[in-house]
Amino acid sequence: MKMKPINDRVVVEPAKADTKTSGGIIIPDTAKEKPQKGKIVAVGPGKDGIKMSVKKGDKVLYGKYSGQEINFEGKDYLIMREDDILVILG
Repeated sequence: MKMKPINDRVVVEPAKADTKTSGGIIIPDTAKEKPQKGKIVAVGPGKDGIKMSVKKGDKVLYGKYSGQEINFEGKDYLIMREDDILVILG
């Protein structure tokens, strides 16, 4: 990846939104909710001497309205602060 976040920021590749319900009903694009989980693809060095607690490849949950959406080389990403990440999934 050619993006290098600064300070305590991370770049997250959001998971794909569900296209079907568990009952098999197809969800139209207008009714899909933004995914709240994704995979970290780049991590900044940290801020004020505090190291980052997440690393590249971690799967995370984040707040519904967290991050700045960007499109880079044809893919959608979110840039957010480490504080916006709620949980690292194991």
